[in-house]
Amino acid sequence: MLGSAPELAAFAICIRLLVEGMIPLAIDWQQMLIVLAVASLFIGNPAAIAQTNLKRMLAYSTIGQMGFVLLGLASGVVNGNTLNAQDAYSAAMFYIITYVMTALASFGIILLLAREGFESDEIADLAGLNQRSPLYAGIMAICLFSLAGVPPLVGFYGKLVVLEALVASGSGFYVGLAIYAVMMSLVAAFYYLRVVKVMYFDAPITATTVAAPIDVRVVLTINGALVLIPGILPGGLLTLCSQAILKTLGS
Repeated sequence: MLGSAPELAAFAICIRLLVEGMIPLAIDWQQMLIVLAVASLFIGNPAAIAQTNLKRMLAYSTIGQMGFVLLGLASGVVNGNTLNAQDAYSAAMFYIITYVMTALASFGIILLLAREGFESDEIADLAGLNQRSPLYAGIMAICLFSLAGVPPLVGFYGKLVVLEALVASGSGFYVGLAIYAVMMSLVAAFYYLRVVKVMYFDAPITATTVAAPIDVRVVLTINGALVLIPGILPGGLLTLCSQAILKTLGS
């Protein structure tokens, strides 16, 4: 599924191939990643705005989200200096892990609603979801706020560490990329928050409620906690990412 676990596999391949195997050639492949990152942010976010289908919107938003990961990977080596490599690559790893957790939760909500017989293909299908199922609406809102980068959710910290890596490079070009990424994040916030508005402020299509079984409620609560807690206390996960990257760079 686009926007879930396969993204982790793609990131792992990039780390093994580019960082572990071709870091002396970073000046070459980083230029390609920068082009891809800029294009991903520019294409994915405006395309997502135009979508009325929820799944397509999330799929296009994945393109934009991957732009941040590419920016992290592209800022590890600056002018032949690798001092920023560990922070930049660990920031990219932190971002992809937390994004996958959030994307799985959001797509999971859509699948659970479909299982309950509640149409959720179109954004308009979520109208008044809070009145029908506060739990589903609440977890979906947490995921969308996180994807939009709203603090204190984990998506905000993921974007922050990537932007810090860009700025820490000390290059005016990378600072410009950071500003560009922030502007594209503002564009992305529009279509994420639009869905929240539909769930909480639009009138429901039907008054039928959606009841979640106890096991589903437990899983959804855990998913919501995984999106919230690492944003408040990101140190543990970020340290693990940093240690993993350090071992890769040292191998």
